[in-house]
Amino acid sequence: MKNLSPNIRYIGAEDDNLDLFEGQYPIPSGISYNSFLIDDTHPTVIDTVDTRRTADWLTALGAALRDTGHTAPEYIIIQHVEPDHSGSLRALINLYPDIRIIATAKAHQMIANYFPDIDFTTHTITVSDGDTFSPGSTILTFITAPMVHWPEVMMTLDTTHGILFSADAFGTFAMSTSTQPWATEARRYYTNIVGRFGPSVQNVMKKLQPLSFSTIAPLHGPALRGDLTPYWQLYDHWSRYQPETQGVLIAYASVYGGTAQAARHLATILESRYDGEVVLLDLSRHHISYAIAEAFRLSHIVLASITYDGDLFPAMHDFLHHLQRKNLRDRTIGLIENGSWAPAAARLMTAALATTSNMTILSPTVTLRSRLDATACQTLETLADNLLATLSH
Repeated sequence: MKNLSPNIRYIGAEDDNLDLFEGQYPIPSGISYNSFLIDDTHPTVIDTVDTRRTADWLTALGAALRDTGHTAPEYIIIQHVEPDHSGSLRALINLYPDIRIIATAKAHQMIANYFPDIDFTTHTITVSDGDTFSPGSTILTFITAPMVHWPEVMMTLDTTHGILFSADAFGTFAMSTSTQPWATEARRYYTNIVGRFGPSVQNVMKKLQPLSFSTIAPLHGPALRGDLTPYWQLYDHWSRYQPETQGVLIAYASVYGGTAQAARHLATILESRYDGEVVLLDLSRHHISYAIAEAFRLSHIVLASITYDGDLFPAMHDFLHHLQRKNLRDRTIGLIENGSWAPAAARLMTAALATTSNMTILSPTVTLRSRLDATACQTLETLADNLLATLSH
């Protein structure tokens, strides 16, 4: 990432050899931990980085200080205490023992959990929603963002340069220098990490709406500049659980291929009669984070699962559990079940969906007895008709 303004230096770190972010999300393109130095009368750092990159970060900070004629930072703003952003705080204080920590009251409490040896009687400044701080000519306003996606989070608006430091909001699974389309990995990041907290995101967006800024600097991935409308609109869609695209996700869990065959047959029917998107996804072979992102993106979902040990196949069970936990709602659903002697998957999927909001289940349910037959094929045709009747072209 380039410097955001003449006096806002990027000092973050890139992580290009981490296989799973937060121990669960594949990041094939790597990820950045973004941090900044405000070069002003009282040099101020915004956020630290994960301990995986502490040495790189301290090197970048030291170089930035030398370039700007400073010997030490005087303040560190902690917007989010999650360890990938506050993890290097202890190392920072060891190197610059007089630095003071600016954070919300809840953040200070949580910092104490991670760093019980820090003397908080001398190191802390507590700020609240709407408070301002000026390290010199730069004026900063703090905007609390509780449950986006932790309770202590705040954002920082540089009103002098029109830069919103947005914490994890608008972040993405990408390096700070990434030139790939933002939405794909930002969607996967949002839906899997922040997705449950849509109402909290909406609350913060209402706070931000009247404010003026032309750059968004998240804690992961590239800064967003220029026309921010597309990013804003996507965040609004995601946090309202509204689909971005009219289309069908067919998510299936199959063992011996019968359920997969039915899912593929339905996809073929739809693709022959519909010019919109039809996405076929094998839940056993695609990481769950990609499936969740597609479920948020598309308006219709067909769930196809075998019955396994009298329950759902684990991959489908896991998918539905994640949909519940992420509070996905307002989708149109089709069901395909398979069972050689006692199919129960449709009943179990219906029960799982009953715990979510405003899911419309279409008829008919397609029931297979091990393999597609003429009756099941005809029922798939009817299900396709009903899906197409509810899709906007």
